[in-house]
Amino acid sequence: MSGRQAAQALRLDPRVAVAVALGGALGALARHGLTVAWPADGCSWPWATFAANLIGTAILGLLLASVAHLPPRATLLRPFLAAGFCGALTTFSTLQVELIRLGQHGHAGLAAAYLAASLGGGLLLAATGWHALTPVRRRVTDT
Repeated sequence: MSGRQAAQALRLDPRVAVAVALGGALGALARHGLTVAWPADGCSWPWATFAANLIGTAILGLLLASVAHLPPRATLLRPFLAAGFCGALTTFSTLQVELIRLGQHGHAGLAAAYLAASLGGGLLLAATGWHALTPVRRRVTDT
């Protein structure tokens, strides 16, 4: 890739930047609402992060399946929801901190269950979202 091609690849369409920013603001507000509703104490199941990560992976599975056949710039829904909303809503770093806090408070078993449920549930929901729209995707692309 030449320098000119690299510069063009790095240019961000202003519409995409706005879509990501708006989605990110909504995702961050949703995440904050979850943490206010279910504050983590390091001694019990971190429901806010768990819910945020599972909701985010389900949305990503549905979203990516529904727009997978479209060119990347054909819709602003992908950057709005994927990079923006889901990027701000979900948090792998908080999951890690909560795992450490659970371990430090003597809840290693709970930490292991939380990790397994987060990863397994996330994978299951992403795959379910993806496969739920496969028939719809086929009908759209066949017409």
